[in-house]
Order: sequence, then C-alpha cells, then structure tokens
Amino acid sequence: MSVRPHALEGSIVRPPAPAVRSARTIGAHRTVPALAADPLGAFERIGREAGGEIVRISLGLFRPYLVTRPEHVQHVLRDGAGHYSRDGMLWKPLRRLNGDGIASDGPGWELSRRLIAPVFSGKNVAGLIDPMAASIAEGVAALADAARSGSKLDATVEMTRIVHRALVRAFFGGRIALADADRLGSAIATAFTSLGSRMLLPFVPGAVPLPGDRAFRNAVRTVDEVIVPLVAAARSGPADRSDIVSLLSSATDADGNTLTDRQIRDDVVAMFVAGTETTALALTWLWVLTARSPEVAAALRDEVTAVVGPGPVTRAHLPKLTYTRQVIDEVLRLYPVGWVIPRTVKQDDVVGGVRIKRGSTVFLSPYLTQRRPEAWDSPDTFDPSRFAPDRAAGRHRFDYFPFGAGLHQCLGSHFFAVEAQLVVAAMLTKYTPSVENAGEIRPQASASLRPRGAVTMTLKPVRRKRKRA
Repeated sequence: MSVRPHALEGSIVRPPAPAVRSARTIGAHRTVPALAADPLGAFERIGREAGGEIVRISLGLFRPYLVTRPEHVQHVLRDGAGHYSRDGMLWKPLRRLNGDGIASDGPGWELSRRLIAPVFSGKNVAGLIDPMAASIAEGVAALADAARSGSKLDATVEMTRIVHRALVRAFFGGRIALADADRLGSAIATAFTSLGSRMLLPFVPGAVPLPGDRAFRNAVRTVDEVIVPLVAAARSGPADRSDIVSLLSSATDADGNTLTDRQIRDDVVAMFVAGTETTALALTWLWVLTARSPEVAAALRDEVTAVVGPGPVTRAHLPKLTYTRQVIDEVLRLYPVGWVIPRTVKQDDVVGGVRIKRGSTVFLSPYLTQRRPEAWDSPDTFDPSRFAPDRAAGRHRFDYFPFGAGLHQCLGSHFFAVEAQLVVAAMLTKYTPSVENAGEIRPQASASLRPRGAVTMTLKPVRRKRKRA
C-alpha cells in the first residue's frame, strides 16, 4: 500500500499567476474630436486619465495601446523588444525619407549600426570636438550683423544653420557646400512637418492623398538631389573613413560585398535627419524656455562666463559646463523631439498584466512619461537642477528616454550633448538672446515636436569691460 505524501511536503509553493486582463478603452467619441482640435493637448489629457495604466485609445478603425509607466516602457523597448518592431505608424511614411537601413528594422539594420557606431564612439567624438567648435564659432560669428542691427531672426532657422556647420565635418568631411546643407535641412524640416496627417490617420492607404503628401514628396526629391551626388563622389574619390559618407562607401558586408548606393544614401540621410532635427529643435526650445525663466538664463550665463570667458569654446571647457548640460537635459525632458515612439506588436504579449494583441500599435511617449508627477516634482516646471547628481539618484532608468532605449537607442546621443553644449556656450560668449514671443510659443505635434510658428529671436552683443592697463 502506497502512502501519499502530504501535499506540501517537499513541494515548491508558487504564488498564483497574476490574472491577465484586457486594456481599458477610451472611447472614440471622447478622443477623435479632441485630437482633431488639439492633438498634443488631447494626448496629454488621455495620458492623465490613464494614470499610468495601459489603455487603448479608440480612434475608430485604429486602436493603439498607450504605455507610459517606466517599467512598461522598459519591457517594450528592452526586455521584450523582440515582440515589437519599428513598422506601421510613423515608420512607414518616414521610410520614404530614411530608407531601410539604420532607421528601420529591416535586414540591413544591424549592418548599418555596426558600420556607423565607430563614428559616434567617445574616442571619435572627442577628436571631432575642436573642429566642431571652430565650425560652430564661425556660424555664431555670422550672426554679428543681425545682432548689431537688432534684426529679428527665426531661432529654428538660425540654430539649424549653425548645427549644419558642425554636421558637415562629421557626416561629409567638408565635401558639401553650406548652401546645400541648408537646402537639406529645409527639406528635412518640411518632410517632418508634412507628416501630421499620415501620423493621425495611419490606416489610410498610401495611394489615398492626404494633406502634406505633395510637400513630403518634394522634400524627399530635394534630399536626393543633394545626397546622391555626394555618394557618387565619395565612391570615386580616395579611400577615407573619417566621415560617414566615406566610411560607408568603403565598407563591406559580412560576405565582402560593398554597399549599394541606395544603402549608403539611406543611412546618411537617416543620420543627418536625426542630427539636424534633434539638435536644432532642442536649442530652439532652450532659448524659449530660458526666456521664460530669467533666473535659469542668468545662472546659465554666469556659468558660461566663468568657464569660457570671452571664448572661444574648446574641448577643455566641456567638463566644467555642468549646469549647461543640466539645462539641455531639462529641455529634452519637457520637449523631447521624438515625442511619441510607436511600435507594432509582432506577437501577442503581456505587459503589466495587460494582454497586448499581435498586429496592434503601441504608443510610447517620452513627452508623457517624462512629465509623470510620480517621478518628477512639479513636472511642468522648467527646473534644470532636477538633473543635478544628488536629485537624479534613484530615478528609474526609463523615467527619461529622449533618445529611445534598447537596441535602437540613438547612436548620436553623446554627439548631440557635446554639440548642444558647444552651441549654447558659443552663443552666450557673444550675445544675449531674447525671444520676444516666448510666452506665446506652443508645441506642434508632427513627426517631431516643433514650435508652432516662428520663434522670433533677437541678439544683443555682449559688451565686456576692458581691463585697465
């Protein structure tokens, strides 16, 4: 006769598996009219209503999931990233601009990232700092006449021009004229601003015309007119691996085959797009926010004056511009250029106990997550000191992700930080910027988070006291 052991004897007691539930849905009658009237404002209200819960936003035929809690963001972007792809909303229309290389999930993505990563390594960026600083100084000096005359400037346009001077060296080895770089930047800005309808109506087939489509096609044509000849010139010129075009032109894949012209074009455009949009728009928002916060503007100027003096800015100054870096980080917290990060669900998943269905779209939003009151005191207040080391300690890694995270985290985040610090310091050694309409500027939700309308900036030359003999 056998004796059954006690049910608990020698067994492992496991807690019951958490129940899997469906996401709560926010109805179309509440979302569609609000999103049509004020997309970003409605998006904020939906985020507040969700309160960190994973919800579905009903937009009629389109019902994306909204994910805002940092631990859930971590799952989608890192821990469970294999369940999600960069496809569908945003990515599909952008592919016509950026192609199928480093900006995609396609078969060429890993090769592109492996080839481009060395350009943005700490060592290589360090070697670019002084040439970048010199180029930025030239761009800042070019504003002197406007400063003396008190002319009104479009801050985004001027920041883009200055950024281009730095990017020309790293991306093109100086082989592109600044006029062509400006054409490129203008076309990229047009492409991004014209994607609003495609983002809000991702279920509409590409064959159905929407507002902005023609402007987008013309912008892509301009980009090709500038980039394609550069690729051809790099192929026929001497071997050089110091800039992205040359590096890709001389690179080979795992089988020893050289890259096609289209592969090179796609990766160069994708990286130039990222480098231009992020830096120029972040700097524009920086001047808006410091104009609204005189105490921050004064502290920023005091640091630059103490560290850099009359200039020029050099590599040696950067480690000492700590408050400047905090200001830049806080700008990106409030106004992350990539304000929404969509992902397409490749296979069924469970996030935070919520069932996520295959084929659906998931919205991640640095704009919403980085304003969560659970993580950020007075989240709508511009307060760079929140990035001081003593206050940043203990913060969840995914409470702040303006450059994405995981496999697809932006390669150029360090490059951006260096470039932005150089531009801010160079500007403040020469001028006192003033944004006359700072209080009126509101963000516009397109493919990137741009100011709605022009940011009107004037510059006052810095007058330094002469030392007595």
